[in-house]
Amino acid sequence: MSDLTGHSARSTKSSIVDAFVAPACDDLVEILYQDDDILLINKPSGLLSLSGKNPLNRDSVHHRLVNGQKGVTAAFSEAKLPHRLDFGTSGIMVVGLNAASSQHLNRQFQARTVKKRYRAILCGWLADERGRVSAAIAKDADLFPRVKICNVTGKAAITEYTVLRRLESPRRSLVEFTPLTGRTHQLRIHSQTMGHPILGCDLYKNDYSEKMSARLQLHASDLYFKHPTSGEIIHGQCICPF
Repeated sequence: MSDLTGHSARSTKSSIVDAFVAPACDDLVEILYQDDDILLINKPSGLLSLSGKNPLNRDSVHHRLVNGQKGVTAAFSEAKLPHRLDFGTSGIMVVGLNAASSQHLNRQFQARTVKKRYRAILCGWLADERGRVSAAIAKDADLFPRVKICNVTGKAAITEYTVLRRLESPRRSLVEFTPLTGRTHQLRIHSQTMGHPILGCDLYKNDYSEKMSARLQLHASDLYFKHPTSGEIIHGQCICPF
């Protein structure tokens, strides 16, 4: 999933100029688990996964892991991210700490054998307790940084959801998402397609959903993958903050 969000951008047929500058993020990257080969971390909302081309966007999960972060002395010089979370999304990520582990994790993500779950709060009450959204997603330079639903030019995108709780005043739905594919902004645009955008989302919204939260209400809660050395199935979990 892409790391681009909240951008003001100018696009042409030949190039895209991204003028987004990320605000400072004071929250630390939390290490949930560590061994010789991997880290499991909790990425805070409002932090890039990878540093941007703009030098003002140097701060990121990767930059902090490689160089150390404020208040934390440990640094991991060979750290690599086999996947990303959007700028506004918080939650669990796995990190490779050496070349062999990073390559093994990369192959798992490419083969789509890694399973992911997310929690989100959506605007309104969904009609069904559970369901599946199947809507192809396409990139379009004229929409950057947004994507669009297009069954002609888009790539297949499938999301399963379960309603965990229905909240009142105003009506909101706490849902668990299981993406079966990993397209750019998949969960956010699929939520909008259902007519229930994620609270705090600045790109895929209705007249009031963005204003209902100061942050994107999307959190990566669970990650299932094979440990690159032992082959053991790892279930990484990160408690949802909302």
